[in-house]
Amino acid sequence: MGAHKTRVLIVDDSATVRQTMKAILEEDPGIEVIATAADPFAAARCIQSEVPDVITLDVEMPRMDGITFLRKLMSQCPVPVVMCSSLTEQGSETLMQALEAGAVDVILKPRMGVADHLNEARDMIREVVKGAARARVQGRRAPVRPLEPQAKLTADAVLPPPSGRAMSRTTEMVVCIGASTGGTEALRAVLEVLPANAPGIVIVQHMPEHFTRAFARRLDSLCEVSVKEAEDGDTVMRGHVLIAPGGKHTMLERQGARYLVSVRDGPLVSRHRPSVDVLFRSAARSAGANAVGVIMTGMGDDGARGLLEMKEAGARTIAQDEASSIVFGMPKEAIARGAADRVVTLGGIAREMLHAAER
Repeated sequence: MGAHKTRVLIVDDSATVRQTMKAILEEDPGIEVIATAADPFAAARCIQSEVPDVITLDVEMPRMDGITFLRKLMSQCPVPVVMCSSLTEQGSETLMQALEAGAVDVILKPRMGVADHLNEARDMIREVVKGAARARVQGRRAPVRPLEPQAKLTADAVLPPPSGRAMSRTTEMVVCIGASTGGTEALRAVLEVLPANAPGIVIVQHMPEHFTRAFARRLDSLCEVSVKEAEDGDTVMRGHVLIAPGGKHTMLERQGARYLVSVRDGPLVSRHRPSVDVLFRSAARSAGANAVGVIMTGMGDDGARGLLEMKEAGARTIAQDEASSIVFGMPKEAIARGAADRVVTLGGIAREMLHAAER
């Protein structure tokens, strides 16, 4: 018998999108689209016949919107759901509601006609769907399936050459956090409990462009610390959190006694942009022992190499444990490489992070 395929149900009112998504997903031999549905009612009938490993769900549909269907699904038949939306600011706000309601990830609907963008979207869509199949949803743990290795760029494709500048201690510490699948709600849990004078924080959460701005606004409304989407040249300050913008890499730089971020275009690194490795490796070079690195729930290995470099440069490093991770991929790889000083539950990350920054 062959390896078990990730079985996907596509729910979208557009026949063109259903056909395009089906074609993109089935380019991967490890994915099987078991059905497509034009609305939630048709989707419910499909689920009665066969429960998929993952559902891709459009936000705006006739008869019942995607968020309402998602809430019903999570209460009656929890299945990993990936929400799909067009690239709009309004749509990004709605997707924040979807993540709160239990969706494990978000993707942009494929944009046709721009070959490079579509090829990048193809890879990302398949990776997100396979990652979702591994996610724990309300205590449901899907079996971990082996993934085919793919060629991928490292952060060297983006980072400038090392400057050799001193890594001496300063009075201020900077915290760098990386997360992916399941990270939006996990990050909220960490940031909500931080005091207003917490150390300056820079975060890479794998998320498409525009969505990070809505994500930052949502966190800012919930937290004592100030949260915003990072802009090129922003200073990393106590009591402030910078979220790397989707579609761009964010690096930490040192300017005298202060730290700032550099936001740049560049190729996908570890199949992501922004990449956690880019942030972490820049922090190792620019901050050294003045940094704390935290790697959280997510699929793949983005950030594992960078966290190890941070540790080797003198930074304190923390990984989220398996029990509290939606997908124990990125933390697992970092732990396997010996990159984590401490492995803690989601509920313990904020305390451990503050303790490391106050050493």
